Amino acid sequence: MKAEKWYVYIVKCADNTLYTGVTTDIIRRLDEHNYSSLGAKYTKPRRPVVLVYQETHLTRTDATKREAELKKFSKAEKRKLFVNNHLNRTPSLSRYSRGVK
Repeated sequence: MKAEKWYVYIVKCADNTLYTGVTTDIIRRLDEHNYSSLGAKYTKPRRPVVLVYQETHLTRTDATKREAELKKFSKAEKRKLFVNNHLNRTPSLSRYSRGVK
């Protein structure tokens, strides 16, 4: 059985707010946030969203704990995460991670 990876991610919304979430499939979740009725209630009226940060975790528990930590961060603290770490981009994610300012 293949071990499932869990991702904690931050997206920047069209209104410049930040949303933090957890998923096992970043691309699917970003598509949901941007195009589907399955997107988070918070992000639906703030489309499009752009991926600005992600972390990988081995368990859902670890990812959920980290998500809770990040949700307590101020916007400035979150911004430091993705400006300093500037998203390990892969070609498959490039359409979701355009020009972060």
